[in-house]
Amino acid sequence: MTAVQMPRKRNHSSMARKEFWAGLLFGLPWILGVLIFLAYPMVASFYFSFTQYDMPKPPRWVGLDNYVRLFSDRFFPQALWNSFYLTIFGIPIQLAFALFCAMLLDLKVKGQAVWRTIYVLPNLMPPVVMAILWNWILNPRLGLVNNMLASVGIKGPLWFASPAWSKPSMILMLTWGVGFMTILYLAALQGVPQELYEAAEIDGAGRMRKFMNITFPMISSVTLFQLVTGIIWSLGFFTQAYLIGGGGSNPGAPQGSLLFYGLYLYIQAFEYLRMGYASALAWIFFLITALVTLIIMRTSRRWTYYDVV
Repeated sequence: MTAVQMPRKRNHSSMARKEFWAGLLFGLPWILGVLIFLAYPMVASFYFSFTQYDMPKPPRWVGLDNYVRLFSDRFFPQALWNSFYLTIFGIPIQLAFALFCAMLLDLKVKGQAVWRTIYVLPNLMPPVVMAILWNWILNPRLGLVNNMLASVGIKGPLWFASPAWSKPSMILMLTWGVGFMTILYLAALQGVPQELYEAAEIDGAGRMRKFMNITFPMISSVTLFQLVTGIIWSLGFFTQAYLIGGGGSNPGAPQGSLLFYGLYLYIQAFEYLRMGYASALAWIFFLITALVTLIIMRTSRRWTYYDVV
């Protein structure tokens, strides 16, 4: 029996080895992509964060100087606070508005497909076009919003031109484009079992009680996903801030109110060519994002419900 089974084991081992190398060959493009475009830049930036690398000069090892310099950089706390402001106030508003839109789109009304398309269209707009459009809509003198307010005797604010109104204006613009969040919430709402609502109605539960005890817990996993991804995105917010606030000698105008962390990192790296300092900023950003994500994931066990089948 042993003499008969040994060739089978060798054949099985040889076949498994061939399948392994075949799988590795097919996965090689992805593996090379990760190593070249993800792993190498991370390792290189970690090294450069301990150097003074002002291009085109070669990098020079300075140890922790770049990280110590952050505490004396007057723009660093401002950029950090602006990003936290956008995250703390912007993400909850966007999630709430996306859920509200999803609940409206879940209603059985005539032309439901048309309404769903309209709600999603802003999300398809490129960030550059969105920034130009809202910069015109909220123009203090010629903008659509201020002209409408003036027609009823209200003097509109300066919006993006005001340090006090610039970040709320940015949140307003981003809330307008929550189509992707709305789609995810709509899919989650359609997955809530109707039997739960019927049982709640028999018990005499009202709309608010059904929402708090059924709807919100059943879509909490989607809320967690959108909360984490939204926070990661908002902390690295860049495109619209660069187009509206700008860089150069007066970054994040007006008065640095739109100087978000991603924009400041970009200015240090590609305008001032301080790659070593920019790398230190990037790793601080990574640590902050990882810490915030970890806290959310740890605390999410108290309010996130998973329907285990």
